Amino acid sequence: MPADPITARASRDRLPSLTGLRFWAALVVVLYHLSRQTGKLPWISDLTWYGRSGVTFFFVLSGFVLAWTYDGRSVPPAVFFWRRFARIWPLLAVSVVASVAVWRLLGTEISARGVAATLGLVNSWTPEHQYLVGGNPAAWSLSDEAWFYLLFPVLLMLPLLRSARGRAWCAVVLCVASVAVWASGALFDDSAVRIWALDYFPPTRTLQFVLGVVVGLAVKRGWRPPVRLSVAVALVLAGHVALIPWSRAVPDGLWYSPYSASHLLSAPLFALLVAAAAAADLDGRRTGLGGRWMIRLGHWSFAWYLFHEIVIRAFVGHLGRPVTQAGALRLWLLVLGISLVVAAMAYHWVEHPLERLLRRAGPGGEGDSRRPAATSRGESLQPSPPGRSPSASEE
Repeated sequence: MPADPITARASRDRLPSLTGLRFWAALVVVLYHLSRQTGKLPWISDLTWYGRSGVTFFFVLSGFVLAWTYDGRSVPPAVFFWRRFARIWPLLAVSVVASVAVWRLLGTEISARGVAATLGLVNSWTPEHQYLVGGNPAAWSLSDEAWFYLLFPVLLMLPLLRSARGRAWCAVVLCVASVAVWASGALFDDSAVRIWALDYFPPTRTLQFVLGVVVGLAVKRGWRPPVRLSVAVALVLAGHVALIPWSRAVPDGLWYSPYSASHLLSAPLFALLVAAAAAADLDGRRTGLGGRWMIRLGHWSFAWYLFHEIVIRAFVGHLGRPVTQAGALRLWLLVLGISLVVAAMAYHWVEHPLERLLRRAGPGGEGDSRRPAATSRGESLQPSPPGRSPSASEE
């Protein structure tokens, strides 16, 4: 039985600010790559030099939205996993084709094994460069997301997460564990292995996802963060500003630089931000993140994340890296505009229609006679990725 449109729309629009936040997190990742691959611009590059922290935001948000969506619902595992596959894999496959095509045009050697690992969502499980960048370099985060999806049904069954006290202890332990993982970087002699272990390895990133799950369950069951959204935004900005003098004092090659710290230590701030935005929506307060265009840009964010680096690579490979700040600015504007247009087309022509098609055709879809009617109503908060990270407005 198809979902009731009124019920679905009411649930879907309940947390629009989370969808708007997705755009800003994706923008930080885009500016990070522009700064490092095309040339720095004053102030903007300083603030986004460690913009890969946007991926941490997406991991936290993914856990939050999954917990919010599925807490208290009975959804067969086959339906859950198929929906996750329909959500992330079709656009991943298209982005890999586009990425490989650009590499071919630029004469870059391509690893067939790396492409296969990317399409199989296992490329982040090894430190070998050919696997991490194989197919589409941005897709490593989807390998982590696939791991999170496998863990999620087990997390919801943990008794510890059913009580407010248990969730509070979990949050504290996860935050302390993040600091401990960062400090463990001192044990690695090989910087490449250290970066993989701390920044890519799925079990490491699981701490951020589980923190999102814990906070999502807490908000779903009545907890509200101690600060408003404006304060949470200010804390996130302050955390990134603090990285500027740190980065000037400590080279990225050292374990105690901000490179890994910016990912691992920012999770609590992002969890607070997500909770504050959700609480504002639930309380009916306007945030400036839930307008029509912000929602639209949020919907495009997954495609933007997957395709922007491909656009950067194509332009730099064809035009070369700018030698002046004016040249860098022109290239930035060109890449931002074109990559966003590509993202919009990818969302409307590939991501959204293929997801709907696969969902209807697979377990729990319209063609599944065994599908319980209860699993088709009200599940409108879509978990996703930076990397695919979730949308809070489209299940």
